[in-house]
Amino acid sequence: MFAALAAIVAPIFVCAAIGFAWGRLRRPFDAEFVTAVVTTVGSPFLVFSSLTRLPLDLLTVAEMAGAAALAFLGFALLGIAVLKAAGLPLRSYLPALMFPNAGNMGLPLCLFAFGERGLALAIVFFTVGSTLQFTVGVGIAAGSADPRRLLRLPLIYAVLAALLVVATGLRVPGWIANTADLIGGLTIPLMLLALGVSLARLRIASLKRSLALSLVRLLGGFALGYGIGWALGLSAAARGVLAIQSAMPVAVFNYLFAQLYRREPAEVAGMIVISTVLSFATLPVLLLLVL
Repeated sequence: MFAALAAIVAPIFVCAAIGFAWGRLRRPFDAEFVTAVVTTVGSPFLVFSSLTRLPLDLLTVAEMAGAAALAFLGFALLGIAVLKAAGLPLRSYLPALMFPNAGNMGLPLCLFAFGERGLALAIVFFTVGSTLQFTVGVGIAAGSADPRRLLRLPLIYAVLAALLVVATGLRVPGWIANTADLIGGLTIPLMLLALGVSLARLRIASLKRSLALSLVRLLGGFALGYGIGWALGLSAAARGVLAIQSAMPVAVFNYLFAQLYRREPAEVAGMIVISTVLSFATLPVLLLLVL
């Protein structure tokens, strides 16, 4: 069992550790460039490749997307309740509690835990989360929402193209499939390296508050994800993926938006660092519960 858990966790830890060491050594790393490549190129190709390569039917995709939407609604309600009770501003802290790191950590974890099918299911969750984060999440931080942001997300067009292939049973030409595999394959390693570099550069502003909110993100997220998966009667793999993705630490994008709109970026940075460090310690327990 220990060897099986190590095989799942070690690649994630090692890649993030390399990025962390790179950041601490102050080696060149253009975070803006890497983020742009992952967001606008790597992720769309990874989504298209995974959803078209595996035998996922539209019902399975819709089922997972619906479960993910319910999970994010649960995160929002839990976050509002906790922040209201603590007297903390929703615009500063709610996005961090709502949006987990389903990309940098969630995708590789689900891949190593459940194989290619687990990755495809995790990508459905990731797509729902990314869509909400770049619309609802930005709207919360900015104070106003703009649905037109969806039209500027390459991820949306990749999902639509993949769903068209799945629905019609079209055969993807070999050169397109291989190109998507090649470019999509760079996404997860880049995500993990960028995560490590971000952890090396971010600083903790308020230890107690960041720790308390990080526990809400990790424990509350897991409880909601696992409970929703059980209530909907999802398959074992889908239920495990939903629980893992829901229990991921605070996403790094929350810091970027907090900094852009001046919503306590130092506090959000502390939540990212602490929740990520805690998640590395809790991953073996999480995997034991879902495998």
